[in-house]
Amino acid sequence: MKNINTTPDVTIKKINEYLKINKRFDGRKTDEFRDLIIEKDVSNKAEGSVRVKLGKTEVIVGIKADVAEPYPDSPDKGNLMVTAELLPLSSSRFELGPPKFDTIELGRIIDRGIRESGVIDFKKLVIKEGEKVWAIFIDIYSINDDGNLLDAAGIGALVALKLAKLPKYNEKEEKVLHDQHDKEIPLTDVNPIPITIHKIGNKLIVDPVKEEEDASETRLTIGISDGIISSMQKGNIFPLKDEEIFEAIDIADKTWKELFKKIEKFLKSK
Repeated sequence: MKNINTTPDVTIKKINEYLKINKRFDGRKTDEFRDLIIEKDVSNKAEGSVRVKLGKTEVIVGIKADVAEPYPDSPDKGNLMVTAELLPLSSSRFELGPPKFDTIELGRIIDRGIRESGVIDFKKLVIKEGEKVWAIFIDIYSINDDGNLLDAAGIGALVALKLAKLPKYNEKEEKVLHDQHDKEIPLTDVNPIPITIHKIGNKLIVDPVKEEEDASETRLTIGISDGIISSMQKGNIFPLKDEEIFEAIDIADKTWKELFKKIEKFLKSK
């Protein structure tokens, strides 16, 4: 996501000085996430919905499903569409109107991470090949932006998919019964989570707060599931060295394990 710097230079200087001695602006370790809080069923109109909080960062993710024609290049697969709205209420950086670059980029990163990982079994979303399939819509809304909306949105998308149930479909009347839910969205055993690593000075960190994002020289978002990478997206203008990319992958793998334990615990308690 394109970064609009609103942090004073003196704060950015302090962040860099702290990282030189392996300290974070808020006391965390360089590879430490903020507290993760997940709340389910925040929308009574969605097939599945969650609120995700990473510290003060907050997003809502909802799943809707409808019957549609398949895409021409995939008549034997269901459809997926991911959209994001970065609301002005969540940050002064965001404005009403047509989607800006950061909004479009967030949606595309989440879409790619889900689509390329194979977490959704698209073939099982077919009702009649070439004519009717289930279309899955993932809607992401920012509520408060204190850094790392990308990872919060990705966590929300995965959990919402796991909680969602498809509405019933009356084939005779060709009607979707949105008030009646039938079966779960067909998923595989893959669990993709985007892990975004930022470089500040010569240090790599995860889950930055807003001030750290403003201090970041570059970032790398890695879509990963149990050691398997499904997507990567680099942001900001500065390059990463080969060894930094490999270090970022190791960090992402370790972080995925920690985050997925928390997600599993939440899902088992639902």
